[in-house]
Amino acid sequence: MSEVRIKAGGANSVVETHSIDYIPWSERRGKLWHQAPFWFTGNFVLPTMLVGFIGPQMGLSLGYSFLAIVLGACFGTFFMAFHANQGPRMGMPQMIQSRAQFGSRGAIVPFLATVLVYVGFMVFNVVLSTQGLDLILPLPNLVWYPIVAIVGIGIAVIGHDLLHFIQRWLVYLLIVAFAIMLVLAFTTLPAPAPEQVGDWNLTAFLVQFSLAAGYNISYAVYVSDYSRYLPPRSSAPKLIFYTYVGAVASAVWLMGLGSVLASRLPNVDAIMTVKQVGDNFFPGFGTIVVLIASAALISIMGVNAYGAMLTSISGIDAFRRVPATRRTRVIALIVIGVLVVVISLFLPEDYLGSFNNLVLLMLYFLIPWTAVNLVDFYFVRHGKYAITEIFKPNGIYKRWSWRGLVAYFAGFFAMVPFISLPDVFTGPIANAIGGADFSFAIGLIVAGGVYLIVARDIDFQKEAAARKESQFELEGGDLE
Repeated sequence: MSEVRIKAGGANSVVETHSIDYIPWSERRGKLWHQAPFWFTGNFVLPTMLVGFIGPQMGLSLGYSFLAIVLGACFGTFFMAFHANQGPRMGMPQMIQSRAQFGSRGAIVPFLATVLVYVGFMVFNVVLSTQGLDLILPLPNLVWYPIVAIVGIGIAVIGHDLLHFIQRWLVYLLIVAFAIMLVLAFTTLPAPAPEQVGDWNLTAFLVQFSLAAGYNISYAVYVSDYSRYLPPRSSAPKLIFYTYVGAVASAVWLMGLGSVLASRLPNVDAIMTVKQVGDNFFPGFGTIVVLIASAALISIMGVNAYGAMLTSISGIDAFRRVPATRRTRVIALIVIGVLVVVISLFLPEDYLGSFNNLVLLMLYFLIPWTAVNLVDFYFVRHGKYAITEIFKPNGIYKRWSWRGLVAYFAGFFAMVPFISLPDVFTGPIANAIGGADFSFAIGLIVAGGVYLIVARDIDFQKEAAARKESQFELEGGDLE
């Protein structure tokens, strides 16, 4: 493999050979519409439903909860979906692209937040899928957790194509099972008691909005990992559309179902509530739905493990050269799997509170990154990068790029007064308005705006020359 991480041979191999390296044109394949079922299934997991519990539990009516979910999911997915276009244009995983804005070592800042996202989601995937599997075969967590982790890690080892295949075919089972669940929720559960109906509450509305938005924004760190094999001339509008529709539809559906359940049942639980409602159709149907949901959780655990592996390797590679081989991938995945199992074993029983805090933390750390990354791609460099330079520690993007770092931290610290993280920290402005949190809007505006200003003096002529050399080295000709 060359210094710039270009290799061939991945197209005909069952086990994926690529990791953080560039995907040559000769190995590009796939269909744009595949992004829709991939992200529908990827978002159609029980942790998504947990997000919908929050509004009713905070006293918000079902109607206002659903409105907050729709607005939040549509808003958050807007940023997530626009990252999809970076995959076919750059042919690289999502997070390593951040080196162009932050530098090869400066990118470790968003990398750390990203790994937290992946590992956090994997922990909840393990816990919830184990609770589902316990319905048919009760075993100690010390037994189930490693088994679930091994299956998820195994899927990630085989890699990109298997992940797409599983996600694409699971969508049919999920749609049928949860369409029935939605009907059952409205027809078999008692109407909310007067004290459970809820009403308008600005704080609860903004919390529900922020959680829905933050949840889907958190997928921004995944997106081009699964679009980077697409042909480089793929239609950007179609690619963004399919990604957006898939992620929004599943989020609104499952979060909305969560709100319905939380508004009609006094105590909701992801697994037992699904079983209870499903069994209203016929005894045992609830268990079938839970098992289908558990399969989706294990599949998305593979997606999370795959992304965590790519990001971890990218981070380590910035400080010590790492060979982008199958062996490296497997070792990284095993380490991640062990870490997830250990954390899962020590997770408190009140994991819903932990989950909500994780989603909010993801929002705080990822908002400045997505703002900088998207502004750079669409408004500063217009999707044109010297790809080979991204893989060089001392290339034109340097080890530490002050522009991206200044914009990121400016956005992050501007958010602090507006942050509302229950039982952890509430900023003075959020506290003054009753705990309402709209820090995401501040972070987006400040981080994106600052980066747009500081990026004005980038030497684009030097970069254009480097890009031409890079294009010739990658594909033997001018790609523009």
